[in-house]
Amino acid sequence: MSLFDRRKFIKTTSLSAAFASTPSLYSYKPRSSKNKYMGGYAAPKLDKIKIALIGVGNRGQGHIKRFGSIQNTQIVALSDLYETNISKSLSIIKSLKTSMSHTNPKTYWGNENNWKIMLDETDADIVVISTNWNNHAIMAIESMKNKMHAFVEVPMATSIKDLWQIVDISEKYQKHCMMMENVNYGREELMFLNLCRKGLLGELLHGEAAYIHDLRWQMHEEQMGTGSWRTYQYEKRKANLYPTHGLGPVSQYMNLLRSEDTFKTLVSFSSPSLGRARYASQNFKKDHKWNKLNYQNGDINTTIIKTQLGRTIMVQWDETSPRPYTRLNLIQGTNGILAGGPTRAAFEKGFDGYTKDSKEWITGEGIDALYEKYDHPLYKRLNKITKESGHGGMDGIMVYRIIECLRNGDPLDQNVYEGCAWSSLIELTSNSVKNDGEPQKFPDFTRGNWTTTKPFDIIS
Repeated sequence: MSLFDRRKFIKTTSLSAAFASTPSLYSYKPRSSKNKYMGGYAAPKLDKIKIALIGVGNRGQGHIKRFGSIQNTQIVALSDLYETNISKSLSIIKSLKTSMSHTNPKTYWGNENNWKIMLDETDADIVVISTNWNNHAIMAIESMKNKMHAFVEVPMATSIKDLWQIVDISEKYQKHCMMMENVNYGREELMFLNLCRKGLLGELLHGEAAYIHDLRWQMHEEQMGTGSWRTYQYEKRKANLYPTHGLGPVSQYMNLLRSEDTFKTLVSFSSPSLGRARYASQNFKKDHKWNKLNYQNGDINTTIIKTQLGRTIMVQWDETSPRPYTRLNLIQGTNGILAGGPTRAAFEKGFDGYTKDSKEWITGEGIDALYEKYDHPLYKRLNKITKESGHGGMDGIMVYRIIECLRNGDPLDQNVYEGCAWSSLIELTSNSVKNDGEPQKFPDFTRGNWTTTKPFDIIS
C-alpha cells in the first residue's frame, strides 16, 4: 500500500479504532454542540491590540520590547511577583519609540494571585504569559474566560488534564490559545519547511528533534530567575521536561495534526540521574538547599514517536550534560535529508554542482547557495525588521506574525491543539519511563478533526 493510499485508509478507518483503545487517562467527552473546533479558527480583526503581560522577568521584558515596538499595539497592564521586574519593565516601555502608545499601564505585583485581579480589571485583547511552567495552564484558562486570547511560553502545560482543560476553554470561549514556540520561526527551520513543502525530500520518513542545552548555571539563580523554580523540576519526575523546541518544527515539516498525519504512540527511556547532584556538591555548600534535593530525572531522555502513517521521530532532552547546544533538527525523506547544528543537506541527485549525489553533505558555500535559493519568504520579508529581537530573530518573527494574524483576522500559525500535543510529551514520557519504556498513546486533542485541518501554508 503506497503512502498516499495509506493516508486515505487512515482517515477513513483507523481513527475510531484508535480512540476506542485509548486509555481512560486520555479519554475525552464529545465536544459540546456550542463549542467550535479551533483548527484554522480566525478571530475577528483587531485594529489596535491591547496587551497585558503576566510575568515580566527576563523573558517577559523581552516580549515587552517585541510586542510594544509594533505600531498600533498598546501595553495596558503588567503583573509580576517582584516590584523590581515591574520597574524595569516600565523603563523599557518608556524607551520604546512607540512609548506614547503605552501610557500609564496598570501594574500588579507582590501577591502571587494579583494576576487574577489584573485580568478582572483590565480590558486587554491578549495576555502574554511568561511565568513558572506550573502556572501556565491556569493563567491561560482564566485569560480566555476573561475574553482574552492567551499566548503562553513553552510548555503550554505540564499535565494532560490541564491540556484538555485548555482545549475545552479555548473552544468554549472561541479564544486563541497559542504556545509561543519561537523555534518554528528560525531561519533554518523555515527553510527546511519550505524545502519539505516543495517536495525536494520526497516522502518524509523520519525526524530527529532535541533540546540539548547545558543549563546547570541556572542553579545559581537561587532566589529569582528561572533556576529558582526550574531546579526543583529535576526531582519531580523522570521525563523529557522540555520537548517542544525540537519537536515543533519537525511536527510542521510532517504536517502532523494537519490533514496528512498525526501522533500515535511513543516509548521513552531516561539515563541515570547523576549530573545535577554532582554539580550541586561541587558548587554549593553541603547544607545548601540544592544539596538536599533528591534528583530523580535522568540526565538525558530519549523518546521514539510513531505517527499514524508509521513515520518515526526521535526526541532527546538533556539540560545537564557538559556538551554543546543542539536541537538536532533532522528530517529524512526518500529523496534526501536535512540536518541542523550546523546546517547540512544531502539530495539523491546532488545540488547545483556543489554535490553529485547523497553520499556527501552540502556544506559551506553550498549551504549559502541553498539558503539563497530556498530561504522561506517569511524570513526574507521580516528578517531585517526582527533580526535584533532575540534568538537570531526568531522571537521577533513570531511576535510580528501573532500581531499580523490578529490584525488581519487570519488563523494563527500554531493552533491550540499543536501546542497541547507537543507539550503532552512531558506526562507521556514520564509514564513511559516509569513503566520501563511501556508504549503510551497520544491523546487526540482535536477529537478527530485533524483530518480536516488545513496544512500550515508557506506564508509570504
